[in-house]
Amino acid sequence: MKELDYPFDASYLMQKKRSLKRRLLEKEGLIPKKIAVMSGSTVGEVKHILELFLLHYGIKPEFYEGEYALFYENLVFDDGSLAAFQPDIIYIHTSNKNIKNYPSQTDSEALCAEKLEAEFAKFETVWKAALGFGCPVIQNNFELPPYRLLGNRDAWDIHGRVNFINQLNMRTAAFASANENFYINDLAYLAACHGLDNWFDEAGWYLYKYALRTEYIPYLAYSVANIVKSIFGKNKKSVILDLDNTLWGGIIGDDGPEGIELGLETPAGMAYSEFQSYLKELSALGIMLNVCSKNEESNALAGFNRADSILKREDFICFKANWDPKSKNIADIAAEINILPESFVFVDDNPAEREIVRQELPTIEVPQVQSPETYIKSLDRAGYFEVTALSADDKKRNEMYKQNAERAALQQSFGDYSSYLKSLQMVCELGPFSFAHAERITQLINKTNQFNLTTRRYNAAEVESLIDNDSYITLFGRLIDKFGDNGIVTAIIGHVQGDALDIDLWIMSCRTFKRNLEHAMFDELVRLCAKRGIKTIKGHYYPTAKNLLVSDFYATIGFEKAEEKDGEKHFAFTAFDGYQNQNSVMEIKHV
Repeated sequence: MKELDYPFDASYLMQKKRSLKRRLLEKEGLIPKKIAVMSGSTVGEVKHILELFLLHYGIKPEFYEGEYALFYENLVFDDGSLAAFQPDIIYIHTSNKNIKNYPSQTDSEALCAEKLEAEFAKFETVWKAALGFGCPVIQNNFELPPYRLLGNRDAWDIHGRVNFINQLNMRTAAFASANENFYINDLAYLAACHGLDNWFDEAGWYLYKYALRTEYIPYLAYSVANIVKSIFGKNKKSVILDLDNTLWGGIIGDDGPEGIELGLETPAGMAYSEFQSYLKELSALGIMLNVCSKNEESNALAGFNRADSILKREDFICFKANWDPKSKNIADIAAEINILPESFVFVDDNPAEREIVRQELPTIEVPQVQSPETYIKSLDRAGYFEVTALSADDKKRNEMYKQNAERAALQQSFGDYSSYLKSLQMVCELGPFSFAHAERITQLINKTNQFNLTTRRYNAAEVESLIDNDSYITLFGRLIDKFGDNGIVTAIIGHVQGDALDIDLWIMSCRTFKRNLEHAMFDELVRLCAKRGIKTIKGHYYPTAKNLLVSDFYATIGFEKAEEKDGEKHFAFTAFDGYQNQNSVMEIKHV
């Protein structure tokens, strides 16, 4: 729904929220999640607009609303209602209006420090109580005050409120750094973006106890929704970029590489260079860069050969510079790197090309970029790549996909697929879940859609609760070959019921499809089950629009279908006697 894409019309969203909600609820495949909103001020409209953005991201929220301004009491002294709700996310909506212990101008240095410690301790108690519910916690930091008693001195004097809030924000950031399931919604940044004089409305506070002007509620809700969708693996994975007037100024086929605008000599050149720098940093976070341009390839490559081009050919996974329709090239890129079009953001200065791509590939994100000076803002404010977790595997993602391209090239030289797999010299490391790998496993669970048989999601606390839990069998797999380390790319969770194992989750990254890894994982699962005296393994398939490729997966590895209804399929494996390993192409290491 384009009304909810950035940049949105905030006043329109506030006016049309009911009709928008009705339309959004018609979407298929919505994932239900329970969201507890804890109140530091009035939260009614915040909750309503947050619901719109979450529905837009494919998340159907069920809300628990804390009592007005009782966030501390509701979390620290829960009467059992919040625990019974079993939230998937807790959002604590506080602001500087919830700071009660500011220093006075007559306070000593020791008393100022004591007040800071007491104020932080109050919030820390709340956060620890919230984390005790076993789900991610989102907390606003604090916007600056609407006035400065000491003028500019307020920023550094121990009695200044600006200084006090800045120190609280630093302490909050340190808590977030030390607690991986705790996330900051940067209220201070949002208020600064829109201006403090605009952000806070004294009349609205005195009348309705809204801690921000109501027309800015959509921006607050959007920021929180971006964190939630990132936690649940709904970020974009890749940027596809046009070239002429997108990564540099001018038409390289006409102007030549020396005639395009790039570098420090012109204002436009500086803007394009800064945009390239931004993209380079995105790439370092694991966001894949690809090119889709109507150009001769030799001309397109010449632009990146300039000494002042920050991006080079090797920064891109796929490089499509030809005269085919861009929608076709984008579909080809999706097939080559094996991710869905909905994982892409397409950036092109040409509105006609953007519209064609929107029409042909409706799930792709196509921001409305304008002048090069605004390109960074258009991508950055849209929240496509909101970072809530950043693993070593994320940072290596571009390299991993480049290695996949090398594997694909090698495959073309083999007539026999089994021989090709053996030539990769694959090593699979298998082991039970551990705290060292919990973050990556959680991230993988929440990002994987295609090889995902039950579509279940787990947060970090839930994954960690399975470690050394005798009621479960857990297994992860890391795949290494002669081209490099793919990282942890597959995981299984099964719960033990008597002499049966019920597979709650089996996922595998699309990077390693058709590499025989699923057979190595199943061989190990059979071995572990036999060791535990398990006689039956139960597998389930729950259909979505994205996981159709695994609808009959269990049947291919020796399961018998037990039941099928409304697209759901249930399987059972009992052939433990005389079981022969299915993997014959990779070495297994137990870790």
